[in-house]
Amino acid sequence: MFNRVSMDGFFAGPNGESHEWFVLDQKVDEAAHEMMQPDTVLFGRVTYQIFENHWPKVENDPKASKEERATAKELTNMNKLVFSKTLKNVNWQNAALIKGDLIDEVKKLKQANGPDMVIFGSGSIVQQLTAERLMDEYVFVVTPIILGKGKSLFEEVDKLNLKLLEVKDFKSGNVILHFKAENEAGENYKARKRSTEGVH
Repeated sequence: MFNRVSMDGFFAGPNGESHEWFVLDQKVDEAAHEMMQPDTVLFGRVTYQIFENHWPKVENDPKASKEERATAKELTNMNKLVFSKTLKNVNWQNAALIKGDLIDEVKKLKQANGPDMVIFGSGSIVQQLTAERLMDEYVFVVTPIILGKGKSLFEEVDKLNLKLLEVKDFKSGNVILHFKAENEAGENYKARKRSTEGVH
């Protein structure tokens, strides 16, 4: 999982705002990329639609930076699995829509011993997979801003111990924290309605 979080622990503002408060830094992006070498991205509906509306246009945009175009090309070439019960189709190259149960599908993917997977944003998916102890590693970019209000990644998740693997700090004030999950069996997940809530 890769997510940017504020100093007070929110991955999005109260209305879902994200990019508006990011402190962008190309060196942070490069360092995070080195930590993760995934072939597949898992998306929820909201984050997928944000990405699909933005990145395909960037790939051939002469006004975009070289780094942005490279990121856009890489995302386009990656396999993208979109978990949603309400989307009717996905149009981005190499994207597939999955309407089955999130937990069951991810268990199948992990058992297949395929390439590494990553989640960008997609708070509902992160929360459900964390609750079921299906997340192996977490990469957070802690951004030097206090939002005061916002959306948490882990509101309804039982205690989970994390082992720190790596820390990197940057002049921009961003700090990357890379953790490995100590995935003991979870106990009570308050939102056990995973088949009907969180993925739409």
